[in-house]
Amino acid sequence: MSGTAPSAGPKFSKSGTVWRVITPEVVLRNTVTDPDGDTANLTFQVYTTNADGTPKAQVDLDGAGQYGVLVSPYVASGSTAKVTVPYGKLKPGVLYKFRTSAYDGGLYETDWSPWADFRIDPYMKFPAPQTSSTIDPLAQTENEFTRTDPGAVALTGLKATGERSCSTVDTQGRKLCIEITPPSKQSEQRAASPRAAVAEPVDLVEWCGSKPVGKDYMNRTEACLKNIGSATLIFLDADPELPALGLATFDLQQRIKTYPNKGASGSDFAEFDQQLVAMPRTIDAALQGVNLTWLPTNNCSSCTTTQTRWTDIYGAAATGHWGFSEAGPLNARYGTVQTIWSGTGKETIDLGWSIRATVDASLTSSATADFGTSGDVRVRELAPRCDDIVKGSAPGCVLPYFVPNWTVDTNLYPAAGAYYWYMQQVMPDHAGSKRWDSLMHYLGPDTPVKNSAGGTWTSDNSRTRVCDSTWSVHPSDASVGSVDCDEFAMASTHESGGFPNSVNLVTSGSKCAQLYTDKMGDGSANFGILADTRTATNGPSGTERCGRAAISSVQNQQAFNGFPAPSWRMLDGDGFFVTLPGFEHCTSTATTCTWRKIG
Repeated sequence: MSGTAPSAGPKFSKSGTVWRVITPEVVLRNTVTDPDGDTANLTFQVYTTNADGTPKAQVDLDGAGQYGVLVSPYVASGSTAKVTVPYGKLKPGVLYKFRTSAYDGGLYETDWSPWADFRIDPYMKFPAPQTSSTIDPLAQTENEFTRTDPGAVALTGLKATGERSCSTVDTQGRKLCIEITPPSKQSEQRAASPRAAVAEPVDLVEWCGSKPVGKDYMNRTEACLKNIGSATLIFLDADPELPALGLATFDLQQRIKTYPNKGASGSDFAEFDQQLVAMPRTIDAALQGVNLTWLPTNNCSSCTTTQTRWTDIYGAAATGHWGFSEAGPLNARYGTVQTIWSGTGKETIDLGWSIRATVDASLTSSATADFGTSGDVRVRELAPRCDDIVKGSAPGCVLPYFVPNWTVDTNLYPAAGAYYWYMQQVMPDHAGSKRWDSLMHYLGPDTPVKNSAGGTWTSDNSRTRVCDSTWSVHPSDASVGSVDCDEFAMASTHESGGFPNSVNLVTSGSKCAQLYTDKMGDGSANFGILADTRTATNGPSGTERCGRAAISSVQNQQAFNGFPAPSWRMLDGDGFFVTLPGFEHCTSTATTCTWRKIG
């Protein structure tokens, strides 16, 4: 007698009343008992369904057989009998019903078991590639960040302490003090003004002008520092009981611009430039005038830095001197220094900044304030890195703390995007996923890891391990076209299952999650990512540390074409994210998620 709870898999899980199956090689099963305790088998019969879910037409499961059914091997009474439907008999996306009938070698069961519904549901569903796309794989957004080591002028969150640094007394017993305070309200108002929303023609970082004051921002090649604060100069009388002789206040900002190759900078060497923006808010007449000297420093062994070149807001040559009547936004000055790097290999350069102030009313008094550094040595947020290693590129510099993002064009490469999204969710380290804040790390040309021949380890070495001889093409609909073994994480990363130092290292690609692309059979033009159960009969467990999938050859070869961008100057171990527009709305691998067109 057939059991009353037939089931379909893998993974033998239900969505409502329907068994959700992850592969067209469906396993059908049911228990079978014999009154005499003899062994018995089950006959399995599958039907398509009408719109109301009732049986419609029997599916021919055995091809040359007479009855269109599959018969299980004999099993002990009370055990589970099962059959596996050959590929091509059942289509993804179609609702099927099946039932069973028992036979003990002498007698057939006179009735059928209850019906059970099942559907082959892919992990991800998507259409054929679009013919055009507006997605830019290289598009980046400036990130807000906080320096870890702002130096003597700041506490938590880079808020200035207001601590005062003073000169020795001059011949008349007077002294000059300077202190850095948080960004002023006037500075915030200036940033919100229509003029400030458009970068001045001499601004080193053109997008910086419209950013709010009190925060710092950066991308791979530029930094916009608007959290330095205001510098207040205090000129004190010899008698400490008397009020200050005069005050001057400057709103201060900084810019850093690196050039990813020497052609971009216009010089014959790798280069990065720095800029101080000083806007005098008030200058008391008693000071007669104020002079600011910007003092950028670095620990570069192969660098030459120019003197500060000052301009006004229109780009005309100027000095770091202001008369007492020259306060206000129109009197802002931009002080710029140029640093060229003529080294070899790679060098990360720590920076430091301070400012020295003097007043015309005293010939000998000067006070210096510290702006901090390029960051704690363990983080170095603002430390430029220059190199001559990046292949096909002249020497250049970047800010490697900024993590770039590669956006897969899922309009053009939806199968690759679907597969990558699935793997990001199920891999223990969620490689490259912004949702999980998990970076991938580039396998660069400067990696110290060697292959068996003593040469530099390359992505081909990693790929050979994952897409080894244990992989073969899974059958699929002809509309899928030519396919390749596509590995995840990518062979060009430290997270690849084939990279010797990877947390995901496997002995063979057979240890990876096995997947493939196939056409949906529900009448749509869609495709899906399904389980290849030839190696792991129950499909991916969700604990695999790598994946390999049969993906359209074009999509496999093009989805990461152009990575990394030469302007990113990525070297070995540099982190990056991989985002997958069109799939980012998906929240779970437990149900089929469908691609959404972007743009």
